[in-house]
Amino acid sequence: MIFKLEDVTVYFPYDNIYPEQYSYMLELKRALDAKGHCLLEMPTGTGKTIALLSLITSYVLSKPENPVKLIYCTRTVHEMEKTLAELKLLHNYQTRHLGPAAKILAIGLSSRKNLCVNSRVLAAENRDSVDAACRKRTASWVRALAAENPNIETCEFFENYEKAASAAVLPPGVYTLQDLRAFGKQQGWCPYFLARHMVQFANVVVYSYQYLLDPKVAGIISKEMQKESVVVFDEAHNIDNVCIEALSVSVRRQTLEGATRNLSRINQEIERFKATDAGRLRAEYNRLVEGLALRGNLPIADAWLSNPALPSDILKEAVPGNIRRAEHFLHVLRRLVQYLRGRLETENVEKEGPVSFVASITAHAGIDQKTLRFCYERLHSLMLTLEITDTDEFLHIQTICDFATLVGTYTRGFSIIIEPFDERMPHIPDPVLQLSCHDASLAVKPVFDRFQSVVITSGTLSPIDLYPRLLNFHPVVSRSFKMSLTRDCICPMVLTRGSDQLPVSTKFDMRSDPGVARNYGKLLVEMVSIVPDGIVCFFVSYSYMDEIIATWNDSGILKEIMQHKLVFIETQDVVETTLALDNYRKACDCGRGAVFFSVARGKVAEGIDFDRHYGRLVIMFGVPFQYTLSK
Repeated sequence: MIFKLEDVTVYFPYDNIYPEQYSYMLELKRALDAKGHCLLEMPTGTGKTIALLSLITSYVLSKPENPVKLIYCTRTVHEMEKTLAELKLLHNYQTRHLGPAAKILAIGLSSRKNLCVNSRVLAAENRDSVDAACRKRTASWVRALAAENPNIETCEFFENYEKAASAAVLPPGVYTLQDLRAFGKQQGWCPYFLARHMVQFANVVVYSYQYLLDPKVAGIISKEMQKESVVVFDEAHNIDNVCIEALSVSVRRQTLEGATRNLSRINQEIERFKATDAGRLRAEYNRLVEGLALRGNLPIADAWLSNPALPSDILKEAVPGNIRRAEHFLHVLRRLVQYLRGRLETENVEKEGPVSFVASITAHAGIDQKTLRFCYERLHSLMLTLEITDTDEFLHIQTICDFATLVGTYTRGFSIIIEPFDERMPHIPDPVLQLSCHDASLAVKPVFDRFQSVVITSGTLSPIDLYPRLLNFHPVVSRSFKMSLTRDCICPMVLTRGSDQLPVSTKFDMRSDPGVARNYGKLLVEMVSIVPDGIVCFFVSYSYMDEIIATWNDSGILKEIMQHKLVFIETQDVVETTLALDNYRKACDCGRGAVFFSVARGKVAEGIDFDRHYGRLVIMFGVPFQYTLSK
């Protein structure tokens, strides 16, 4: 349908619109007109995404004199794909009515793991290994060597992309990650670097929160984005957690052992360079004396993660003299690792602020605050000088330098907590030193300052007045919308006792009680025998889910459930979970019926729809309260 909203013609790809979608668009348009930020809450399932997309794209179409870019941030890759699929539908509808004038370029951007088409690179297990395998083939020094020695492996997709130079562009259209991979294969270009290049020209970019909120990633990906952009954070009820995690670092014993191994390896590399190519280290030293931390603009394939501190807090001055020489810098890092190792030997929980912690480092390890601030930049520069490509091996020393830089940069909004063991498992010694950020507004401030409109929206933002205080901003519009239902189609019910009248609860002291597990099992057996098609069960944590399923398996309850329906389980592995979901849907489609066990704060709970016969019943075993005893 096409309708007028004040002075904007809205193109909406469906025949009907919910009243709340209309009000949502109206409030959103007011925020865009005022060039301010807004906070909008509307229940899940009322079509927030399509309302947002159709209003903002229509707004741009009706005001061509000031083109606005849309940056749409999602939490998971699945949500990103869903958003792009909606946008594709909308784009087809708009071009059908407006012709070529409505054409836009919209792309999704994700990690190499999700975009790479080189089968040998994708053979690596996790994201960091894929990144490293890519660097081993695309770093400028590897390609320079390969030009002389044909036995050195490069990536043909990246080579073709570089050869095409300015001809490597995406024609207008909406590209999901699947489409980008297909286009890359067809043209023989690397989809990941093509997408990174096209981000600055696209009208709509869909990517993960981290690309804007985590300074390490945002420094590379998002620094080109123009100010005239509308940023949307979808499913933003946990945005404060994302901001806090972006600036928090945990150091464990494994981290320190890994960092020590990294330092020995770096030392070997330095010795090797001294013997074969001492000029490189000298050139780096001279560059640092002149105050240039990095060699101007790096080739796109060489750029590593950016500084973990926020852009406005990075010192614009020369690296201190005591860490300009590579071997001196290594000594500093060794002393820092040694100091942290000593701090982890504690028997009691310790809490202190960054100021006293830095003073203690200075007193015991002789490293001052300014040296700490430059650790990350200095490590980055050294890794490039030593031409290290297997970055996944160096994650530990990277963590230590992250920690040093943040502790040296910030004096407020952070604290250092050292815990000798996890309180939930006091008999297992697992000391951890956390630099934990308490102020969510630190990471999000650059986003509010830089872009003209930031939209924070979700199905659950209650209490809505809490978010402006948490994130420290002033929304021009702040509204909560209700869901309009034509009939009563949901029946919520809370059970506090099982069929044998024993109380059931997932309270920490009760959850392992055999009576509780038995009653939960009986409840599920009764439900699967009556409810048709799909049932979804949410547990409070992975560990609790494993414990309960093991108990049910031993007592034969699982067997009883399987007589009625098939059972599928979410695991921490994305591929396994995706397979389980597909098969769950197949079982529901063919009438066999299925039960899906999932975790209340897991990936499935956040981004997957269980609509129609896929979710005839939802059982939540307990409520996943925040662990309030956490330091």
